[in-house]
Amino acid sequence: MNDTVIVGVDGSPHSLAAVDTAAREAHLRRAELRIVHAFSHTADLDPMIHGVLVQAEQRAGDLFPDLEIARTVAAGDTLTVLQSESRHAVLAVVGSRGHSGFGDLLLGSTVVKLAAHGYCPVMVVRGRPDPEGPVLLAVDGSAAGAAAVGFAFRECALREVPLVAMHVWNTWSEPTPYAGPADPLNVVVDLDQLRETHERLLADAVAAERAAHPEVAVELRAERGRVRHALLEASKDAQLLVTGARGHGGFTGLLLGSVSQALLYHADCPVVVVRHRK
Repeated sequence: MNDTVIVGVDGSPHSLAAVDTAAREAHLRRAELRIVHAFSHTADLDPMIHGVLVQAEQRAGDLFPDLEIARTVAAGDTLTVLQSESRHAVLAVVGSRGHSGFGDLLLGSTVVKLAAHGYCPVMVVRGRPDPEGPVLLAVDGSAAGAAAVGFAFRECALREVPLVAMHVWNTWSEPTPYAGPADPLNVVVDLDQLRETHERLLADAVAAERAAHPEVAVELRAERGRVRHALLEASKDAQLLVTGARGHGGFTGLLLGSVSQALLYHADCPVVVVRHRK
């Protein structure tokens, strides 16, 4: 067994929920589950931590008795430990809240840095996902977003659920062919043409993976509107939201601005950030 799914634990209810999700992901992939705890002080190495690890391992084993489970307890800050462990993982899973070693995971920029500099996709467990819902894929059409497209299709194949590929566009991000005040008609935008352009962008972005995974039912959804609002609304009916780490157009600065904060704090299902690796 070469694949490993890692999960950060600290004993908080959210981290234990992440263990359940990570165990399921490892089971789907026939991968090893590695339970990771980071500590900064020797005081953290007390019997309580041992109990937390035992509890986490027992939860995962109860869910999937045949699952191969390992533990890692490492000195260092949350980001450094998880980033190091991600070198050997196919997926890193973390809870949306916690305490102790992982207490600051979604406070500040820790999760952003992990998604930007980690070596595998990062899943943040949050919301109340619909277990019968589709996988929701945020598509921007960039080359960097191709990794997220591939991940989403593979996840659908593993879960045996359909994919909703969603591309949100608006006129604010479109260049305006305005030559000057003497040519005011150039500021008029052909919405029908823009809609066709973005629908084609969406279809092209998923074409290769769609051909490679004929077993996955795909719904293409190109919408004009606000990116954050549209994705959060769509996440209400999804069991997973997959997005790339960077993009362009409607998803400019996805992990650097308000959109990323909205997804990570307010999505109604787990969010996976997939980093493009050159």
